[in-house]
Amino acid sequence: MELKNIEKQEKSIVALTVEISAEEIEAAKDKAYKKNGKKITVPGFRKGKAPRKLIESLYGDGVFFEDALNICYPDVFEKAVEEAKISPVAQADVEIQDMTDAGSVVLLCKVPVEPEVTLGDYKDIEAERDEVNVQDADIDAELDRMAQRFARTETVSREAKNGDTVHIDFEGFIDGVAFEGGKGENHPLKLGSGTFIPGFEDQLIGCKEGDEKDVTVTFPDDYVADDLAGKEAVFKCKVLSVQETIAPAIDDEFAKDVSDTAETLDDLKKEVGERLTNARNTEADREFEQNIIDKVVEGMQADVPDAMIEQQIDTIIRDFEYRLQMQRMNLEGYLKATGTDMAAFRNMFREQAEKQVKGRLALKKVAELENLEITDEAIEEEFKKLAEQYGMEMEQIKKVMPADALMADMRVDKAIEFLRTHAKAVKKAEKKVEE
Repeated sequence: MELKNIEKQEKSIVALTVEISAEEIEAAKDKAYKKNGKKITVPGFRKGKAPRKLIESLYGDGVFFEDALNICYPDVFEKAVEEAKISPVAQADVEIQDMTDAGSVVLLCKVPVEPEVTLGDYKDIEAERDEVNVQDADIDAELDRMAQRFARTETVSREAKNGDTVHIDFEGFIDGVAFEGGKGENHPLKLGSGTFIPGFEDQLIGCKEGDEKDVTVTFPDDYVADDLAGKEAVFKCKVLSVQETIAPAIDDEFAKDVSDTAETLDDLKKEVGERLTNARNTEADREFEQNIIDKVVEGMQADVPDAMIEQQIDTIIRDFEYRLQMQRMNLEGYLKATGTDMAAFRNMFREQAEKQVKGRLALKKVAELENLEITDEAIEEEFKKLAEQYGMEMEQIKKVMPADALMADMRVDKAIEFLRTHAKAVKKAEKKVEE
């Protein structure tokens, strides 16, 4: 193998011109013959016993060429990358540039590499941070939500009102014709929940057990089913029962029931207030950190290769698929239900992926400039924490997460901490009325 040329191109692409010698090609053809020659039948020979040269004379010199190239390419590419002193971040785009008379092959390998990063001022950054202020009304609202979680339901004979749950049979019609997916039996619907088409639930207020009601609604223009979007439908409904939600009284007894430590309602209010304050501070800190990173990225110069963005989109989609699986769905079904093709779906995450890639590049550069190193002891301690968190042995964790990858993540975290420590928090600007 000979590395004949190295050329830096746009978007952090390094083009390597690599020549594979005739001897290397020949050796790889022998390997390809030994691997695949047994599958080829030649008259007069038992299957797999025909000599390589005879097979090539019958089927052409290139019969083993593609397999030979695939056999020798990984080793050739590794040596070329090492000699060029570059670190690929994705697979190279490879094309055959020339096939010489001597039998050598010249490849052009366009290799995406991590871009060179230049940062602007990243110390003493001013970034917005929300002021956390928990009011009595916030605590009361949280207590109401807690009470709803402990609420019981009771069937009533009166007319349904907002907040009640009605059990209904229904069937939908458009122009007098029933449509697919528009029928349900004994379906529980909480009035005011907004789970049905706008206007549907309001029309059931005032109904009681045994009532039949024609509910007329118009599907939204952006409804997931294109054949229903924007159309008027009539749902024939029968109310089977009306149930009232009865929440427990919020008092000292309630406080004892929902808390292991509270003895009185005042104790519970104090706990809830502290919990809300902590949660909001955590969220405010997270947003503050992201605002700092955004500021650093604004002053960053880096020619990010498209491959890095595409890889991050892949990561986001894998996470999306996992969350769908938790809901017993799959991506294919989701795309079909939403009428989205894969190209458009990937494009939805492009801006997010680009932001994440640039943010990580900026943080890695901060860690480099500030010599933020991670000790072996710190890495071992982090492995120990992960093992405890996931209930696994440390050696198992190390197999699925290499130490280099963990160290890179820890350096990024250290860079975030460095930026946060040196940044100045400023009051978040008031949102405009129209927003």
